[in-house]
This record gives sequence, structure tokens and C-alpha cells, in this order.
Amino acid sequence: MRKYLLSAVAASAVVAGSNAAFADAAAAQKWIDSEFQPSSLSKDEQMSEMEWFINAAEPFSGMEINVLSEGIPTHGYESEVLTKAFEEITGIKVNHQILGEGEVVQAVQTQMQTKRNLYDAYVNDSDLIGTHSRLQLAYNLTDFMAGDGADVTSPTLDLDDFMGLQFTTGADGDLYQLPDQQFANLYWFRKDWFDREDLKTAFQEKYGYELGVPVNWSAYEDIAEFFSNDVKEIDGVTIYGHMDYGKRAPDLGWRMTDAWLSMAGAGSVGEPNGVPVDEWGIRMEEGTCNPVGASVSRGGAANAPAAVYAIRKWDEWLRNYAPPGAASYDFYQSLPALAQGNVAQQIFWYTAFTADMVKPKSEGNNTVDDEGNPLWRMAPSPHGPYWEEGQKVGYQDVGSWTILKSTPLERAKAAWLYAQFVTSKTVDVKKSQVGLTFIRDSSVNHESFTERAPKLGGLVEFYRSPDRVAWSPTGVNVPDYPKLAQIWWQQIGDVNSGAFTPQEAMDRLAEEMDITMARMQRADEAQEVYGGCGPRLNEERDPEYWLSQPGSPKPKLDNEKPQGQTVNYDELVARWSSQ
Repeated sequence: MRKYLLSAVAASAVVAGSNAAFADAAAAQKWIDSEFQPSSLSKDEQMSEMEWFINAAEPFSGMEINVLSEGIPTHGYESEVLTKAFEEITGIKVNHQILGEGEVVQAVQTQMQTKRNLYDAYVNDSDLIGTHSRLQLAYNLTDFMAGDGADVTSPTLDLDDFMGLQFTTGADGDLYQLPDQQFANLYWFRKDWFDREDLKTAFQEKYGYELGVPVNWSAYEDIAEFFSNDVKEIDGVTIYGHMDYGKRAPDLGWRMTDAWLSMAGAGSVGEPNGVPVDEWGIRMEEGTCNPVGASVSRGGAANAPAAVYAIRKWDEWLRNYAPPGAASYDFYQSLPALAQGNVAQQIFWYTAFTADMVKPKSEGNNTVDDEGNPLWRMAPSPHGPYWEEGQKVGYQDVGSWTILKSTPLERAKAAWLYAQFVTSKTVDVKKSQVGLTFIRDSSVNHESFTERAPKLGGLVEFYRSPDRVAWSPTGVNVPDYPKLAQIWWQQIGDVNSGAFTPQEAMDRLAEEMDITMARMQRADEAQEVYGGCGPRLNEERDPEYWLSQPGSPKPKLDNEKPQGQTVNYDELVARWSSQ
């Protein structure tokens, strides 16, 4: 429509500009009325915000840009719906491509290494904040918004309304990424089964405590064993006490770096990430920006007893209590598989898949009742025996808009407009209703989610509680996420295949991480590739030296299976709601 108007009145630039603006405003009103409801803004406020986008985008009308994200429902909505709205309203065409997360990380890494503009913007996990703030290859958004990008930065962006900015802020205090979607790694369980009196009685008689939300890994294991080996079948269906995945692929690495080691207790006390040892087992002393090692021999914890315990339990539970074939599942296959309705609990479940788990029975979801009410709930994940109060309790993914400096300025500006559009208050409540990956306080607190909360299994209660900040992404100890992340899945895959024991695999992983960080150190010392904040590895010492020091890495426990502990779910939610 826009191109037609421009060609039809080409003889009069004034008339063309006037008609184009009218067409854009009309398009904005159409989208506001038909798609962008509910919203935290009134329709007049939405229109005012869209008028700013219309005017700011005028210099870029007719431009075509390319952006990339991974495949979750939130990004599907952006790619299929919001790109059309953005083009009709601003005249900027966006090719929003969706690939697997591993391919997204690879593309980011390739663009950083080659300085070739492959994509104009990425939804790139905030796990790379340590990378971006060190390498300085991404636009510093604090500087960009005040400088070259000031004319394309929305006055209604309202950064204070974003929940995850602390995770996209570098150690220098500057913002490098803008959150687009956010989801936590929580515990998932079939509340309808846990509430059955016959099962509660049987569990109490066998284990000596109540069937409920597990507080520690001992209870999780007991519950997994109970459903897999004692209950075995419900309503004629064979059931299992656990679900996970083990396919030898990049997402197997993230399965572990997404705080699995710290949930077992491998890191140090500290939030949002342990200090000096983080959830990857990398040590970086407080007040510095230089990682000093991942191996216990250098003061790290990647191959410490708690980390080895964590990998062993993952492997044991996958073999003993998960459905047949789960060991060959990847991230995208395992989580929606819960909809089959044959699993009692999952210790490591991303809330990004809530949208799949609330689909009606008619779409093959066996975890809701006939009215669409969830038979399951989400709760905080239990922690392992090495965990202590004050440690990180879980992982939170913050997929965030990231623009690399190899993107030409004009294209970066157009991409920044799109990033702000898909996170704007005009569209964010509706986008949150579709994808259920909250980024704004104004969205999660919107009345439409108060109404919908009973059908979302605890998601709204969790994100409205102050507890949510205890779940955090990878922190700044990781100096180069793409280089180090690719080490993990290969070593963990060797455990799943039986080629190496958990101890052998974690020894190899820690050593390879140190070898890779040594290369980073040489590059940083020679050319300040990492801005002087690259690794500075400790000399190796007898591991017993570090294991005898207070804090992480922790020495091996004599008893890695203490008494199981559970908590009543309804009491837990009542505590969330009262805070």
C-alpha cells in the first residue's frame, strides 16, 4: 500500500509524504484495534507511541533488514506477526529468521570473528554479557542511546520497566543488550498425582516424609524412584518419575551450564552469580575482571566433587527413571514431550515451554483437564547436597537484542527500531500472552494475567514474587561464551555414551576450558583482545590445597544423599503471594 501511494503521487513529494504518514497512522490504528490488545497502555497512548515509530522510521522507509533468533513461541510470533505490523507501520521490511540456538550462537561468533555483517541484530542470550563487555564488538547501548542512536531511541522505551536489565549490563555498568524474552528454569510436577491420598500414603510409608515439592535432590530422587518403580502405571498408562535429555548436541552443554552445577552446590555463595566461583566452575576473584581457571588445581570447580556429583546424578536419573528414548532427545524434543502426560516430575524445566503445556486437550496435551486447567504446577527446583544458603538457586534465560558493531550504522538504527517495537508497551502484553516469556513488570502485573494466572500453573505468581531475582543467567566470569560453551556438550556427551565416567569427563572438560582460556590470555596480553579483562590463569597446585580452603571448591562429602525434604506446594505459593 505504501509503495503504491508513493508511485501514484510521485509528482508531489509533499502530497506523497502526507499520504504515506496517513497510511502509516491508519495501519497503526488497525493493528492496535485488531492485534495489540490487551496492552498496558490505552489505545490513545498506543497510538502516540506508534506515531513516534512512524516519524523515527521515515529515513529508513523501504530498507530491508535481517535479524536472527532461536525458535520458541515468542520469536515465532515476532517473525510471523510483528514483522508484518512493523513493515506496515514503518515501511521497514524485517526478515526475522529462526534457527536453533546453537546456530544462533555460531552466527554471532562468526560475525564477531569475520567482522562481516551477517545479520543486523540478534536475539542473543545475556549469557554472552561477559563476552560482549570484554570484546567490545557489540554496540554499547548506553552510549548508542545517548549518541548515534539518540534519534531512534523511543522516549517511551522505559528501561526501568524491564525486569532483566541487571543481566544485560556489563561490569562497566553499561547496557549491551535489550531483553526480548525471559524465562526461568524451574521444577515441574503433576500436582493431580501428588495430591492423591493413596499415593501420598504409600510414599509416606516408604520414605518417612510427605510427598510434595522436593527441597533437595534426595527427595527428587526418592520421588523419581517411587513413580517409576512403585506406582508404575496410572489410568492404564505406564508412567515415569523423571524427564530429561541427553542427545550429543550443543544444547546438552547448555543443559549443564544453565546453573546445573551450582544447583548441586558447585559454586560459591553469591547472587546473581557465585563469587569467586560461578556456576560454570570458573574462578574470578572479587574486584577483578580476569578469570583465573576452571580446574580445581587452579582454584576452579568444574571438576570438583560437587560438579562430578551433578553430572553423575543427571546420568543416573536419565538412565533409571526417564522414559525410553529420553537419552536421545534434545532440548526441543524433551520439554514438549511432557504433554504426553506420562511423567510425574522434571527437575530442569524451562518456563518458555509453558505456552505448549497450556494448550487444550484437543491439541494432544494430556496435562490439562477438559476445561483447560493445568494438572501440573511449577515450583523452585531442588538443590543438591553441596548447596548452601546464599548460593544461586537456578538459571534464568534472558534472550536479548544485540547489535554488533560490524553492522553499518544506518542498518543498526533500523534494527534498533525493530527491537524497540517488539518490546514496546504497545505490543508487549499481547506478545507475553502468546509466548509467556515476561520482560516487563507492567506486563506481568497486567490485569489480564491476574485473570489468566489460574491456568498458567504458577508462572504469574513466580514472576510477581521477589524470589524471581534469585534465578539468573550466566555471569561475567565467562570471558568468551561461544568458545567455551562448545566444549561442554562434547564432554558431557561422552558420559551419556559411556565412554568416560563423570569424573573423567569433568577432568577433561576443566582442562580443556583452561587450555582455551590460556589462549585467550595470550591474545589479551599481546593485543588486549579482551580489553585487559581476559583470563590470567593461576599456576596449578595440588587440588587438596584448594579443597582445604574455605568456600568453593568444596571437598567431597561423606554422605551425598541426606534425608529427603519436601514442602507443600500451596504453602509455597501462599508465601510468594504474600511477599
